[in-house]
Amino acid sequence: MLDGYVELMLEICCSTRESVRICGQEVPTEVVKSRFLKLNSEHIGYVMDSLKSNTAKIGNIKAYTLAALYNAPVTMGQYYTSLVSHDMAHGLLDG
Repeated sequence: MLDGYVELMLEICCSTRESVRICGQEVPTEVVKSRFLKLNSEHIGYVMDSLKSNTAKIGNIKAYTLAALYNAPVTMGQYYTSLVSHDMAHGLLDG
């Protein structure tokens, strides 16, 4: 799985196209490249966990993964905050 993520990010970082389609919108390739170069192991782990827990059928896995990687820096914190709130509401964090 990790090799696939690296290959996808490398493909974008080496691309000569002016833009990349992310979530139906054209985003300048340099913007996508910049965000990919800032990803760390926490972001990658978040994307892996998110894709593993997804139960919906994904029609275009490449586009879905590309969007997940691109959006990881801006969605990861909100995702984990939501999980903690859920666990606290259900008494799952009682020590």
